[in-house]
Amino acid sequence: MTEIIVAAIALIGTAVGSLGGILAANRLTNYRIEQLEKKVDKHNSVVERIAVVEVRLTEQQDDLARLRKELSL
Repeated sequence: MTEIIVAAIALIGTAVGSLGGILAANRLTNYRIEQLEKKVDKHNSVVERIAVVEVRLTEQQDDLARLRKELSL
């Protein structure tokens, strides 16, 4: 009878330890995913701002070319 009680306690301890490890790993994975999502959001905002800057730069280059052409006439 003692062996059965010891085996049951060991089973419970093993199950609790395994579940605790799984939950801790799951929390860490979720945290890392959240951090990566934040980095992706920052990257996407930079890409959007760069696109706006490129459009403005093209417009300014066109304006400069037009002004140079007018001045050379």
